[in-house]
Amino acid sequence: MLIERARSCLLIVDVQERLLPSIASNRTVLGRILLLMKSARRLGVPMMATEHWPENIGPLATAVKGQLGGAEIFVKRHFAATAEAGFEQKLDKGRPQIVVCGTEAHVCVLQTTLGLLAAGMAPIVVSDGVGSREPSDREVALTRLRDAGVQIASAEMVVFEWLEQAGTPEFKDLITLIK
Repeated sequence: MLIERARSCLLIVDVQERLLPSIASNRTVLGRILLLMKSARRLGVPMMATEHWPENIGPLATAVKGQLGGAEIFVKRHFAATAEAGFEQKLDKGRPQIVVCGTEAHVCVLQTTLGLLAAGMAPIVVSDGVGSREPSDREVALTRLRDAGVQIASAEMVVFEWLEQAGTPEFKDLITLIK
């Protein structure tokens, strides 16, 4: 299954100011998330972000918030966004491919992704765009998700599949972000 821009959306899970510094390889994870967000904006792929218990963990990271444009921030208390009242109604059933990135891989990303899968969506987790405080937790989460039937991709895979071909104005704009 290729990731099609007309059939997908980007979900950024809980990339929050107070949590981000604790995430292993946080600069790399944030960089990949920002690449996905900039690419989604350029290609017209809808985005939504979640914010877990912001009164305790703080708001979304400034860099992430700055790339959202008018995209919605869905505030939640459940680890799985899909367990939160009203979340599934926000999903566009015509865009079943949900590209998932964020933190923490073994908690909110894992539980939200499994919820998306159970809801009949086709989630794709971005391996280099998710992080946990402990690298081993991230690895176990990716293995568990793969074993559950979730597609795992890298940020560049997503961007190149959204692009489909070289030589377009979009390609010319986005290749500078990748190099």
